[in-house]
Amino acid sequence: MISLTILLVLAAADQLAGHQISTEENSQVLHRLLRQAADSRAKRQSPYIPFDKDMQRVQTDGPHKFVAPGPGDQRGPCPGLNALANHNYIPHNGIATVDQFIAGTYSVFGMGVDLAVLLAIYGAACCGNLVSWSIGGAPRGLSALGLLGQSQGLSHSHNKYEGDNSPTRGDLYLYKNADDLQINQFQQLIDLANATNANYDLSKLTPFRAQRIADSIATNPYYFYAPFISAVAGPASYTFIYRFMANRTAEHPEGILNRRVLMSFYAVSGTSGNFTYRRGWERIPDNWYRRAIGDEYTIPFYLADVAAAASQYPQFLSAGGNTGRVNTFTGIDVGNLTNGLYNLQTLLEGDNLLCYLFQTLEVAALDVAKRVVGFVVAPVRALIRRVVGYGTEGRTCPQLDGLYPSLLSSLPGYSQLRPDGSYPPRSQVVGGKGLENVTRSAVPVKYEPPSQGLERTTSQLWEFIQGSTKGAAKADGSWRDSFDEQRRKMPNNAKTLQLKRSRCQELKRIRNNLLRIA
Repeated sequence: MISLTILLVLAAADQLAGHQISTEENSQVLHRLLRQAADSRAKRQSPYIPFDKDMQRVQTDGPHKFVAPGPGDQRGPCPGLNALANHNYIPHNGIATVDQFIAGTYSVFGMGVDLAVLLAIYGAACCGNLVSWSIGGAPRGLSALGLLGQSQGLSHSHNKYEGDNSPTRGDLYLYKNADDLQINQFQQLIDLANATNANYDLSKLTPFRAQRIADSIATNPYYFYAPFISAVAGPASYTFIYRFMANRTAEHPEGILNRRVLMSFYAVSGTSGNFTYRRGWERIPDNWYRRAIGDEYTIPFYLADVAAAASQYPQFLSAGGNTGRVNTFTGIDVGNLTNGLYNLQTLLEGDNLLCYLFQTLEVAALDVAKRVVGFVVAPVRALIRRVVGYGTEGRTCPQLDGLYPSLLSSLPGYSQLRPDGSYPPRSQVVGGKGLENVTRSAVPVKYEPPSQGLERTTSQLWEFIQGSTKGAAKADGSWRDSFDEQRRKMPNNAKTLQLKRSRCQELKRIRNNLLRIA
């Protein structure tokens, strides 16, 4: 999916700007980004890079002083992204472009560029309009149509980006809301360590993840653990807590995550047993120091954490869910899901985990497109199949033709989920449980696009993608028919044309920024 989206952005921007650059040339950008991961991981075999107070201090004053979200600002389920917006490391309204997400997560948290690119671009594809996305709800005021349908924002990305068994957010089916921190879950997290010498590292967070999975199975009849969540988003929601929130010092270059820092990042105040959560007020602590320059948390580093956790708890890599009643978890064997290509043992061998990560991203993107617009646009499919190998360049990956979603159809957490990321109404709602001490402060935002744009239209983007994939078209031209039909349905009113022009400008700018980063 990272391959697909980078190349769509670069190729579309080139076409709209009048450039004639091939897909192969654009793919070199992706090659260089991904090589950084291997280079960084090789360097990381040596002892931790010495602490540098000046280089690692994160500014929380001046232009990056904490400013609480206002009535026009989006905040959502990710505390780290909420904090970035509150300190203006990404736009304060909570709607950012791909390059802004990459820059913000790298500069504040020390996220590897490869991992930042993967997450930012997948977010733009599954939750946004390919160019930008909201860290909260769907932008209002414009249709914000992207290549994969109506942009919904991170708050409506259930089973696409956000999923069940979060460390601090409640399961969507139970609470009708996966944005808000649940005080009872945060209390469980706090109770993992003694107050006097607390360090919430992976030795505590990994067993807590197993506990949260067990809790969801026992309480949520619609509990569902999607393949993408099990391989990518699920592990990240736990490893990122320590890897990105821990405060670095000369004595502890790897970082210590104590209660004060944890509570600040989660917008929680008070004392144990009497906590208060203020929605959207996540804050970077003063005198806080990020990962060392040169010790970025890259994809290989992340996969090492995933593999270490899975070696302790193999169920972490198993997709599945309850069948409509609690304690009815039905696991989907990885071997069956991939038609025998992988199993829980072989996933941890060689490059298989890296391959599976990129392959599930690809399948997840196709599933998003299919469930949102009713079919998978053939040029998008053709481009995916053409470039997916770039994400695993230099690796030996078995060929995965696709996952088998029919195996998931009996699980209501998958089959009953609507395209907008919600479930149908039910007779008894558990919503509100655990929200007694919540103070709400953010509401949906009206989306305001950039004021300037190229005098081009999105139809040129559609035409370019169609023309650049003629070799993959069927002999009878059937995919062209469905593609043209989809394009004809796009409205042409003044607002949509304004959005099209804005998007063209953004495509050009992101292309230039990605080239500069690479």
